[in-house]
Amino acid sequence: MTAAIRYPTLLQINTRVWLERLSRAAGRRVTLAEVDDAVLDGFAQAGFDWIWLLSVWQTGTAGRELDRADPDLRSELVKALPDLVDEDICGSGFAITEYAVSPGLGGDAALARFRARLARRGIRLMLDFVPNHTAIDHPWVRTHPEYYIEGSEEALGDAPERFLRVETDRGPKILAHGRDPNFPAWPDTLQLNYANPELRRRRIEELVSIAGRCDGVRCDMAMLLLPDIFQRVWRVTPEPFWPEAIATVRAGRPGFTFMAEVYWDLEWVLQQQGFDFCYDKRLYDRLREGHAASIRAHLGASLDYQDRLARFLENHDEPRAATVFSPRQHRAAAIIAFLSPGLRFFHDGQFEGARVRVPVQLCRGPVEPADAETAGFYAQLLQLLRGTDAFHNGTWSQLAPHAAWPGNWTSECFVAYSWTGSEGSRFVVVVNYAGNQAQCRLPLPFPELHGRRVRLRDMIGHEVYDRDGSELVDPGLYIDHAPWHFNVFAVTIL
Repeated sequence: MTAAIRYPTLLQINTRVWLERLSRAAGRRVTLAEVDDAVLDGFAQAGFDWIWLLSVWQTGTAGRELDRADPDLRSELVKALPDLVDEDICGSGFAITEYAVSPGLGGDAALARFRARLARRGIRLMLDFVPNHTAIDHPWVRTHPEYYIEGSEEALGDAPERFLRVETDRGPKILAHGRDPNFPAWPDTLQLNYANPELRRRRIEELVSIAGRCDGVRCDMAMLLLPDIFQRVWRVTPEPFWPEAIATVRAGRPGFTFMAEVYWDLEWVLQQQGFDFCYDKRLYDRLREGHAASIRAHLGASLDYQDRLARFLENHDEPRAATVFSPRQHRAAAIIAFLSPGLRFFHDGQFEGARVRVPVQLCRGPVEPADAETAGFYAQLLQLLRGTDAFHNGTWSQLAPHAAWPGNWTSECFVAYSWTGSEGSRFVVVVNYAGNQAQCRLPLPFPELHGRRVRLRDMIGHEVYDRDGSELVDPGLYIDHAPWHFNVFAVTIL
């Protein structure tokens, strides 16, 4: 296993859909143990440090039957997969009955072999931990109903969509469905009660078990376990869970990585509780809004915070980037997101410009033609990331664009920063993140350029400029960009 790097690259894969696609291409069932070497070599050649396998754990029949019978969900699934049949609906991978690898994927032994093969290529494996809830047919529902939030007849009558009557070894109970307080409850899940010390102990045991089978976990909706949020939703206040759980896992596995799915500006809180990386939903939202000033403000945060953010343009919950951004804005957003500090978080299908978000209840996805222009761009971007150590371990600094001349407001349209490598390499990233032509002066933070002749070579495009180094430092590099245009300049002294 290679040493951890400061700014790694991760690819998220919807495992069930991915293996179905590989099986269809091979004309036979392909499990995790049987993924072709060429596929794994491709991950290494693309420069991925992490592969996150979504939805590998065992799910139950109850959630699958609910999903197949839900007309609203079925309507959503048909939009993603017009030739949908019942066998395509395998139930949400977040309605887990057991942290054992699904037999359909090859079981635990297949996962172990897959992980070992990744490790030989210097790639780490990330899996899911879903802390907030279990499937409605989890064994604990019958044997340990006290592990769950219990409701009442009155609560069931007032909000039948939030509670479920179940049979347990202790008689009939009314238990709450898991939920995000801002959205409807998840009907295929039941809410765990983290005020129960025994439940907390069992969950930590599960985390320790998972940690023996991978190198990191992505923790679903991690902020829902924070005591103040749990109290606000469920009217009970648990002790903090994450510091104890993370410390316990790392006592046995010091290098184990935790990534949090987190919203509501709680990233810093969870970083302080031990998470290595947290979703950067705020940058994603600002990239969608298209305002460079708010992006610059976001990138102005301290590096001890930014270094532990996971930057993305899509994932299994968000719409496909190709449907959110125009092609030119998509590329500009990718340059900002994936050449900033932090973990670079990509999603299977993103590189080909896929337009259909595959719901997590499906185990088959649509066949979409690749967009050649998008694929070509991402091939260049991945090659740049793979081949440039400065972007993984170097020093990053945001640059302030200045007005190109008095009264020219378009300098506000730019996002720019520099990278320097330990070996002395220098790079400047500048993006016109606007739908209009824009100009600016960009003072470069390299005083050693004074009095020297300097070459600027675009690492993704074809532009090459020779400039006077003193001018590049003050008043700065002159930029005149078309809408959404960008450069990634390597800066060398001639």
